[in-house]
Amino acid sequence: MKIYIFTLFILSFTTAFAQTDLEVNILNPYDGKPIADVEVLIENPQIGYTNSLTTNNFGKVIFRGLSLNGAYRIYTNENSEYLSSEAKDIQLKANAHRSITLVLPPQKEQTLDEVVITSTPATTINTVNAEVASEMSIKKVQELPVEGRDITRMLYRLPNVSQATGFFPEAPNVSINGANGLFNNYMIDGMDNNERFLGGQKFAIPIGFVKNVTVLTNNYSVEFGNTGNGVINITSKSGSNDFEGEVFFVTRPGEVIDAETPYTLRDLSGNEVKQGFQRYQAGFGLGGAITKDKTFYYLNYEHTTDLKDNILSSPVLGIYEEVRGENTFDYLSAKLDHHWSKSFKSSLRANLGLVTLDRQAGGLSGGVTFPSAANGQDRNSILIANQNVLLGDNFVFESNVQYSRFRWNYADPLNPDSPDVTVLDPTGSTIAVLGNPGYIFDSHENTFQLQEKLNVYKGKHTFKFGAELISANHLLYGGGNPNGSYTVQLTQSELDAISAQNLGASLDVNDIPSTATVISYGVELRPASYGTRQNIFSFYAEDQFAASPKLNLTLGLRYDYDNLSKGGSATGDYNNLAPRFSFNYQLSSRSSIRGGYGLFYDKILYSVYSDALQQNNTGDDFKAEIQYFIDQGILPEDTDIERVTFDGNLTVGESNNAGLPFGYLEGPSAETYASQRNLFSNERRILNPNGYDNPYTHQFSLGYQYQIDEHKLFYVDVVYNKSKNLFRTRNLNAPSAWDAVAAGNTARWSSTADSTRALPIYGNYAIIDGEQRSGVAKSVVITETAGTSEYIAASFNLQKERGDDNFAYRIIYTLSRLENDTEDINFRAMDANNFEAEWGPSINDRTHIINTIFNYYPFKNFTATVAMLLQSGQPINRVPDGSLYYIIDSNGNLIGGTTNDLNGDGSAFGDAYVGNSDRYPGESRNSDRLPWSNTFDLGIQYQIPLGVQNSKLELRADVFNLFNTVNLSGYSNNATQSNQIQTGSTASGVIVRKNAAPPRQIQFSARYLF
Repeated sequence: MKIYIFTLFILSFTTAFAQTDLEVNILNPYDGKPIADVEVLIENPQIGYTNSLTTNNFGKVIFRGLSLNGAYRIYTNENSEYLSSEAKDIQLKANAHRSITLVLPPQKEQTLDEVVITSTPATTINTVNAEVASEMSIKKVQELPVEGRDITRMLYRLPNVSQATGFFPEAPNVSINGANGLFNNYMIDGMDNNERFLGGQKFAIPIGFVKNVTVLTNNYSVEFGNTGNGVINITSKSGSNDFEGEVFFVTRPGEVIDAETPYTLRDLSGNEVKQGFQRYQAGFGLGGAITKDKTFYYLNYEHTTDLKDNILSSPVLGIYEEVRGENTFDYLSAKLDHHWSKSFKSSLRANLGLVTLDRQAGGLSGGVTFPSAANGQDRNSILIANQNVLLGDNFVFESNVQYSRFRWNYADPLNPDSPDVTVLDPTGSTIAVLGNPGYIFDSHENTFQLQEKLNVYKGKHTFKFGAELISANHLLYGGGNPNGSYTVQLTQSELDAISAQNLGASLDVNDIPSTATVISYGVELRPASYGTRQNIFSFYAEDQFAASPKLNLTLGLRYDYDNLSKGGSATGDYNNLAPRFSFNYQLSSRSSIRGGYGLFYDKILYSVYSDALQQNNTGDDFKAEIQYFIDQGILPEDTDIERVTFDGNLTVGESNNAGLPFGYLEGPSAETYASQRNLFSNERRILNPNGYDNPYTHQFSLGYQYQIDEHKLFYVDVVYNKSKNLFRTRNLNAPSAWDAVAAGNTARWSSTADSTRALPIYGNYAIIDGEQRSGVAKSVVITETAGTSEYIAASFNLQKERGDDNFAYRIIYTLSRLENDTEDINFRAMDANNFEAEWGPSINDRTHIINTIFNYYPFKNFTATVAMLLQSGQPINRVPDGSLYYIIDSNGNLIGGTTNDLNGDGSAFGDAYVGNSDRYPGESRNSDRLPWSNTFDLGIQYQIPLGVQNSKLELRADVFNLFNTVNLSGYSNNATQSNQIQTGSTASGVIVRKNAAPPRQIQFSARYLF
């Protein structure tokens, strides 16, 4: 395989940049009929490109394989029959077939006394296909208030895209069609930009390297796949004959001018910050020509530093200090374009991202983690892509290759060789956490991507053929601390001795007395890396057929195979054939109707496979438990135990409140516990013996477009998505169902619940075939692909370009509903694997979204932009009030205490990232709603001409949440930190404010443009 990949890598450089076609339609404005035999000319002075073609009988020409550099002008010359017409400043995007329509009034109209027609403006409605998509040029992006020059912070300004509630801090911050953001497909110039462990971007491309942003949400070409959600495709900047660039500085001064809030904020990575948060950014971009009309370059570098303060507070030790932390983001991008000839061009692009998120000592509002236990999160990426286009008489061939690497070190320790130590005072309270963070999560991904694409133009047909390989080698270092994890308790004299040293924040592992009592010790049994190679093979074919001058039909078929679908089975999911059909009928020169159906298969996130390895076991007792499930028919009869189990991570050790028989820092090595894989576990995972079926989505759409005038466009799209085979988790050993209401508002004792499991659990053992087995797991979990969802939406869009007026606007209204029975790869049913009871609104479901952008240009070089977002509230999952439910034992006796784990399965709040919980009795999942939210952002910029070759100084201020509205819903958030889990019934109306959208914040920037 390595030799094969290397050979294709070399060949791609020597054979024949993301291909783009531009279709031009020439029509008579009075009868709407096409005009044949008209010469259509195209020019792009920025790259020295000119060409001309003559319209066919359908009044069409297609300029094929165009470069993305610069801007194009399309025009016709006046002749004896028709007046001239033109369309200017046409910006192209990667991997797209764009269409424009020019109307040519007959010459005789000039003789009329009432009116003299010199030209008719072009229309830019899509007359080619039925893709539901939206885009925004960099000029429009730069007018928006955008936090931190982060391109993802403007995506929710586009239709069918909203800010997302995710399931971990770094989760993608936008959702397409309300679905889980982990399954968005991120691309740069049509090539892969997805980290494949959990999902999201590898390289977080900054605004300075963006030319155009396109989001494909429904019924797009078979060229795009590996997602049932949508595609976010960034067209990167290229150089031209004009030397141009920018140098910028951006600052968020923070609390000195921001509005006050009692709630925590989130940085650009999604992690919480609070005290003393400030942001400083600087960078540059420049591009030009190495050889005029032939070789072009663009270089961009952007750096961000976030400053943040934590509080280190340990009253027993007399310590209360502010501890400064620092996040750094460095993004370097470069692109080289070379036009070997009119018919052959190549592009080489490189992106390097270095991100470090500091976890300094203390906590947001106080904590006992000392600087010795500080660590950072690293998210480092590199992408190197070569794209080539060869243009023939009736074909365009594209050959692309990319190497990418992504390293996600979730806890890069300041002291990697240290044990981690939790220090207790004589009363048992924690007064210090020292040393290593106590766990390892270091994921490495190395990926090769190969793309081969061929467009063939034959008469009325445009045929597309393509093949792609994405091969990712995954490697994970995970588990507990191989240096040992200690919990020690100090006597009063030992505590007094430490306090007398006045070590302050410098307290470290070696400052704890060797006489301290060790009451708990653990060590990672498997401090090694493991992983596998994920190969995704894709093939597609498509025919775009001009059935008539007004009707285009598109029929395509795509096939994908992901070898991870094999899971714990002997074979994978081989039947992923995805047909797609669409039509586009041009009602007039200014309007069209479009619609279609498509089947879209999703990718398999590596974490599904990796979690089943990391949390697995090969102990004899655990294997006996798996065999028990086979014998009981819970697992298939042909389950191969060796294939579904694995030597996963396992922390072993011992504890005793009276003290362990060894001293502090003298804990036994991992080898001492090597035979202890038979330890009892609360939960283990195995690979699914049936494998994993790729999730898929049926998508139906119908839309209408109308170009009101030269600068106004209206369109509406209605979509229906039905998704199946979605990921969720099933507990093979779940306890029986429990009805708290029927039981008199009482909760079941955990030991009672354990006795109802398929394999009953007695404290920390089970009995299998009459033998006591202590190495079993209380819960044995598999990932299954059996979830479903249903989405229906109507999106209304009205946009106006500036033209001769001093204003422009976009107005988007989306009415939608998304329901499902799973939210995430770790989603589990509340009770007894009853997923039917889970059907309800999605965590990201919104009924109404009204999104408006208004640009005002009162005088030259001045722009004011107001962006408004009005949303109905997201769902609330209502959980029980533990104080109302007393625990009963197996004999029905009240044994006191209160709990919100009503069914006693031990997962009242489930996975911390997913936020599952027992629900308030009688309430369905996500049965309530948060209040509506509204946010107004304001951006003001003024460009001062400097008189040196069109150079300018741009001064700008952005105010986010202008009116300082307290919004409890509708912003990027982490589920476990949000207001979407509330205690009490819907009828109670109680909403405890756990979090809120950011208050009013101000960002200043200065740019030198040349």
